[in-house]
This record gives sequence, C-alpha cells and structure tokens, in this order.
Amino acid sequence: MAKHSHCFVETFGGIVAYGLDRQSDENTVQLYLQKFSDDHLMQTMLKRMTDDDLTEVFDVTSKMLKKYLSESEYHQLFLKEEER
Repeated sequence: MAKHSHCFVETFGGIVAYGLDRQSDENTVQLYLQKFSDDHLMQTMLKRMTDDDLTEVFDVTSKMLKKYLSESEYHQLFLKEEER
C-alpha cells in the first residue's frame, strides 16, 4: 500500500483561482502542489533548475514544515514513520 497520496488533484472539480476567497486559495495551492510534485514533471524540471532554485524550493518547504507541524506531526505526516 502506498504511503503517499495525491487524491485531491485527481478528484477536485471546483474552480482553480487564487485570490477569490480563503477556500479557493487553499484548494488552488493544494492542487498546484500536487501537480507540481508529479514524478514526470519533477524529472523534467529538476534537471533544469539552478542550484539556487533547488535551495529556494528546499528552504521554503522546510520553513513551512517547521512552522506548521509539531515534531510528532512532522514524523507522522511528512516522514510517514509508523508509531513505535
């Protein structure tokens, strides 16, 4: 069974627009991030990104993880570690 899921991008049928309201913003960000992390897209883009681009993406995502997840949530939700 896969540990990771990207179901939202496959099932979302609403409007994709940023700046209308909070719910539309959340939906759009989730959709963009799931589409962005697609394996084929990443294989294409990563080879074209500069070292600075890679650092920027890594730094932003790391900052968000540290800011919004507790340590236990980080291990459970991001690292997908099973409880001991």
